[in-house]
Formats: sequence, structure tokens, C-alpha cells
Amino acid sequence: MAAKDLFHEAVKKALLKDNWIITADPLKIKIEGVKLEIDLAAEKVIAAQKEEQKIAVEIKSFLNTSAITDFHAALGQFLNYRLALQMSESDRTLYLAVPLDTFESFFQEKFTQEAIKFYQVKLIVYDPIQEVVIQWKN
Repeated sequence: MAAKDLFHEAVKKALLKDNWIITADPLKIKIEGVKLEIDLAAEKVIAAQKEEQKIAVEIKSFLNTSAITDFHAALGQFLNYRLALQMSESDRTLYLAVPLDTFESFFQEKFTQEAIKFYQVKLIVYDPIQEVVIQWKN
């Protein structure tokens, strides 16, 4: 089993506060011989639309000295996980969870913003101290 990210529990608690139901921790996907584990899976019933929304969340802390190195790893994982979800659970939307301080600094750089837009990365910005979701970026 892969090691959990430092802020795994903080993001899990933030989603619970946002009325999400955690359905897998981690979400395990197997496509033939390839096994993947996405940090969390969650579901929420949207009353107005009477439909269920399903998400998967890959949590990143960005605590290494090189934010770009962390970003390369996170983006690679995100793209592979998104493909795996398309192959196995196409009704589930993948999000990359990033801490507020990293979002307010590294994710404001032109290169990072262009990469997020180009690769269509959906983000959950979270506060690891308050354990809340600050923003959903689709």
C-alpha cells in the first residue's frame, strides 16, 4: 500500500465537512496487470438535481524544496489516474487537492496556470490547518 500524504486526513475531514461521503480510502483500480490507488473516493447527492456526483481525489502536500518537482510528480499521477478512471469508472471526476499556500504561490505562476489549463486539471484548494475546502477549480 502506498504511503498516505501528510495532509490526507485534513482533506478527508474537509470533504466530510462539505457533506461528501467517503466511499473509498484509497480507491483501488486494477486494469489488467496495472494496480493504482487514488487517495480518496467520495460521493454526494445533489438534491436540486436529484443526482449523485462522484469524485476521486489525489492529495498532494507540496512540501519538498522544489515545487516544480512535486508538480511534475503530481501531474503525472493525475493524468494516469484520470485515464484509469475513464477506463473503469467514467462517471467519477478526478481532482488534485493542493494546499492553500501552494495554490496562492506556485499555482499562480504563469507556467503552472498554463499547465493546469492545458491538461484540464481540476483542483480542490484546501486549508490543512482549518481542515476545510477553500475552493473548487473546474
